[in-house]
Order: sequence, then C-alpha cells, then structure tokens
Amino acid sequence: METTRTALITGASAGMGLAAAELFARRGWHVYAGARRVERMTELAALGVRVLTLDVTNSESNQAFVNTALTEQGRIDVLINNAGYGEYGPVEDIAMDRVRAQFAVNFFGAVELTKLVLPTMRGQASGRVVHISSIGGDLYTPLGAFYHATKAALQQFSDTLDAEVRRFGVRSVVVQPGGTQSEWAQVALATAKRNTALDSVYRPLVEAVDRLLSGRTASATSADLAKVFYRAAVAERPKRRYLNSVGDRLVVWTARALPNLYRSGMHQGIKRLAK
Repeated sequence: METTRTALITGASAGMGLAAAELFARRGWHVYAGARRVERMTELAALGVRVLTLDVTNSESNQAFVNTALTEQGRIDVLINNAGYGEYGPVEDIAMDRVRAQFAVNFFGAVELTKLVLPTMRGQASGRVVHISSIGGDLYTPLGAFYHATKAALQQFSDTLDAEVRRFGVRSVVVQPGGTQSEWAQVALATAKRNTALDSVYRPLVEAVDRLLSGRTASATSADLAKVFYRAAVAERPKRRYLNSVGDRLVVWTARALPNLYRSGMHQGIKRLAK
C-alpha cells in the first residue's frame, strides 16, 4: 500500500502558498499549512489541511510546526519554504531593525525549518526542500535591495545544501516566481512609502515607482505558480531552478549572462523614473 505523502508549506494564508496548499491537498497529500494569520485559512481547513499558527522568525514556533507533522504522520516528504515579504524602500532610509526583520523572515526562517526537517529526510533516504525565491534573486530593481539580497542568499543556500544532501536521497531546489496576481506588490509599495519620509531625497523615486507599477497587472496567477511548486516537489530528476514563463526565463538569463546590458537598462530606467 502506497504511503500518503506529507508536505509542509509556510506562508500559506494567501497567494501562492495558499494555492499550493489547496493543490497538494486535492492531490491526496497530507498538508500542513503554516502562517501567522490562521483565520485566513478556513477554506484550507475545510479541505482537510492541517492549519497551524506559524511565525518563521520564532524557533519554538518552527519546532512545533515540524514536530506536529512528525507526531501525526511520522514522515515529511516535502518542505516548501514560501513565507516571505518585501521590505521595500531606499537603502539609506530603511532602519536596520527592518533590514534584520527582512532577513529573519525571508532567509533565516527558511534555514531553520530546513535544518529541522533534514534529519527526518535523511532517515527516510528521501525528501525535497523547495525554496521559493524570485526572479529577483538574480536581477534587481530600485527600492528592493534587501529583498533581492535575501532571495540571492536563499538560492546560494539551496545550491550548497543540495550538494551536501543529495547523496542521502534528499534534494534542495528553487522556484523563482515572476510577477503574479496577488497583494504582494501593493504591500511592498506601501512598505516603501512607510520607509521613506515625505521630505526624503528618495521620495520622488518611490512615488515614480508606485505610479509605474500600480497600473500594471501580472498575467500569472497564484494557481499557476502552485503548479510550478508541485512540479518542483515531485520531479524524479529535479532541476536547480523552476520558472513559470518564457518571459521570466528571459529576464533572468539576461541578468545572469549579460549583466552589463541589464545594468545599463536599469540605470536608464531609473533616470526616467526619477525625472
């Protein structure tokens, strides 16, 4: 009899995390969905998803999340490190406590949860850790320095981890979403405004970026990205990176392979925005 697989998904109260938890549950997995806002996961609970309060910046919370799944299922097949946000704003204006908070959520939380599940995965001789980065792990835009830094760190962490644990039957991979129909961009821009005083020399840039992005809509949905999460979780021969669209692949390739061209285009864009 085939064992029902168990997935742990963080940041599951909205967007891609919520859509992924629903998809895994509908495909017959035991799903443990963690987030701070459990009241937003009632629909998941109705599907049979185990909904748990999770603050990835708190070690006790992380330990309880993993221990609950182990106690109830005895195994962990997939961990999806999806929790994250964008502490946007000019480098000079963002307070250091906010910089530390950005790394605590986007990077250190994922690291700790990964370390907690690895002994179990090694003991099973199987397991997959899926880190949700961003195309912003390879490229950069104004106001996103610390967000981009966390995603670049997460990608290097994943590659190094994969080299260490592959011989135990465990794999570590990265999903890099691009623009997605969610509340993420609006929240990031609101954060940029909070982080930038009205009399800051960078305020015109913040306002210009807000005007530029507020009129744009992404074509990819959270459901689209949930399918990418699933492919990354179950592929027999997993890739290092998973991207959703040709456009995402093209911009990442340009940033990696033609960094001077990308930088030139970025600087020209900043000049136009700042006028």
